Amino acid sequence: MFSRLLVCAVCATFPAAAFADAPERVKDDDHGIFNVVFENDIFSGQDRNYTNGIRFAYLSPESDVPDAANWLASHVLPLDETGHKRISIAAGQSIFTPRNLGLTVPDPSDRPYAGWLYGSVGMVSDTGKELDNIVLTLGVVGPDSLAEPTQKFVHHVVDSPQPHGWNYQIQNEPGVVLTYEHKWRNMLQYSPFGVGVDFTPHTGFNLGNITTDAVVGGTMRIGYDLPADYGPPRIRPSLPGSDFFLPTKKLGGYLFAGLEGRAVGRNIFLDGNSFSNSPSVDKNIFVGGLQAGVAVTYGASRISYTQVVMTKEFKGQTNDAQFGALTYSYRF
Repeated sequence: MFSRLLVCAVCATFPAAAFADAPERVKDDDHGIFNVVFENDIFSGQDRNYTNGIRFAYLSPESDVPDAANWLASHVLPLDETGHKRISIAAGQSIFTPRNLGLTVPDPSDRPYAGWLYGSVGMVSDTGKELDNIVLTLGVVGPDSLAEPTQKFVHHVVDSPQPHGWNYQIQNEPGVVLTYEHKWRNMLQYSPFGVGVDFTPHTGFNLGNITTDAVVGGTMRIGYDLPADYGPPRIRPSLPGSDFFLPTKKLGGYLFAGLEGRAVGRNIFLDGNSFSNSPSVDKNIFVGGLQAGVAVTYGASRISYTQVVMTKEFKGQTNDAQFGALTYSYRF
């Protein structure tokens, strides 16, 4: 509640004429949406820190949400009752490595090798002006995440040096994360010369033994058909976008840039295992992220590219982490 009031107070400092209502929708959208997100530091010429992530996601049609899920959304979950609901299902894998992959015994002052294999289920609520997203994610870190064979196979295919320190990765541990996000679309909006410009703040949290943190940030966009979505999707924890998109024109697109601040209580990929000894480093409590990119929608498809820079996540980290994110979404 405090974070929502804070964002609203900041936005209230802008001239009233800058604010505009997003279009209201009455009819449910009867299309499902498929998303695939690929994130990799190869886009930045690096091979360290957060080195690879892949995520597949499905959003149900708004017209095909079970009555039990609607009751849950109205009586239990913190979702707007007037919003159009979708069920979300996703699966993915994330891989983290130290800077020097050639060491058989990794540098203990560098981040440990770690992998995260997961599946999630959740619900999205869109009012046209605000987006709520609540997700429960279950998975495993450690050798059972299959991060080691995945990275070695990819490096073999692309003829990159093989990593040698996976024997020292974070050990097997089941993981659970509860995620909540809220976004205000078009809190600040202009339309000069037929080009839309808007600012979308967001807030949220992750709670679990994998990650526990609180987040606040915002994204500025300029382009055409901005009401189509709330920004391109990303892999958590990250600057959020939306698997959801509902274009109003055959062709649209925009440039975007966003900032995010994160207060981190736990990050298993830095802190190590919860109940056993494992490699670890001293994490930074406050971290930030900057992203910029482009998104294009054409017909039933959306494609986007995002370049991401993250501040140092742990003490002794030599450089800010950089990686790129490529996403494709399809309505069917």
